[in-house]
Amino acid sequence: MTKIVENLERGGVKAAQLPLDGFHLSNAQLGRLGLSAVKGAPDTFDAHGYVEALRRVARGEHDVYVPGFHREIEESYGADVVVPLDATVIITEGNYLLLDREPWTLARELCTETWYLEPDEHTRVDRLVLRHIEHGRSPQDAIDWALGTDQRNADAIAASRGRADLVVRLGSAQQPHS
Repeated sequence: MTKIVENLERGGVKAAQLPLDGFHLSNAQLGRLGLSAVKGAPDTFDAHGYVEALRRVARGEHDVYVPGFHREIEESYGADVVVPLDATVIITEGNYLLLDREPWTLARELCTETWYLEPDEHTRVDRLVLRHIEHGRSPQDAIDWALGTDQRNADAIAASRGRADLVVRLGSAQQPHS
């Protein structure tokens, strides 16, 4: 997402990012809710807070500060990312923007356009395993998480792809299939 914003800015477009990842519930809240074992699933985000941040940006009244996620500590920092008032293009990302249930449908309604990025399955799993290892999991724990919790999430996400305005597959783009 950062590269997209940087490329837009190089082209003279005032762009900003509003990442869903910053809205991960804290590890303490996940523990309190009994959701630690499924971190990254739709119910492990402050989705209503994310929707409200999108609404604040859409109102265009002032800069909007949102939390940013830091993988090195697996936590978010509040007010870590700014969406400046003068940004004309806002790039947001989130695995669950196309889910057909609230509050995710509310977020989708606030987006002008949605794209679904679809890497091949092997690449997706390899990247997840490597990311988990880089952030402290053992190789076996990384594989187990990628093929367990991450795979369940990926299945839910893939089922929503038909709601995207555009499906992008490793260098190609197609309209969604009905």
